[in-house]
Amino acid sequence: MPGDVFSPGGVGVASRSGTLTYEIAMYLTHAGIGQSTCLGIGGDPVTGLNFVDVLKMFRDDKSTDAVVLIGEIGGSAEEDAADFIQDTKYPKPVAAYVAGRAAPPGKRMGHAGAIITGTEGTADAKMKRFSEVGVRVAEVPSELPRLLQQQKPALVQH
Repeated sequence: MPGDVFSPGGVGVASRSGTLTYEIAMYLTHAGIGQSTCLGIGGDPVTGLNFVDVLKMFRDDKSTDAVVLIGEIGGSAEEDAADFIQDTKYPKPVAAYVAGRAAPPGKRMGHAGAIITGTEGTADAKMKRFSEVGVRVAEVPSELPRLLQQQKPALVQH
């Protein structure tokens, strides 16, 4: 990943997409919002870490003040994260972006994990579930800095 897009700070980023990891880190950095940790967890059906694992780590990390989750179509990782946020009354602000809103049902996007079956796994369903539990959801990646600033203005480094 290009190292010049990252900057030190208080936002933990976890992503199912490698490219979106550094694209969103760039938007955060340009807005004066640094990152504590950026993780590409991958989007395949079986991963080493999932969003819930990462949310637990960020919750316990004193250098992480807020979290960005970058999801995509297929699977249930985002819904599982939303359930965890709701069930634990997650103590840190969370914002999210879900890629793949224009993907037609049944279309495979990039890898085996990004396939929609029926109505489950769609970007709209994931965005709706995040919103239901208080996660602010960006329509486009460039909105994430503004959503974080609304939740925690102290994130911006002057």
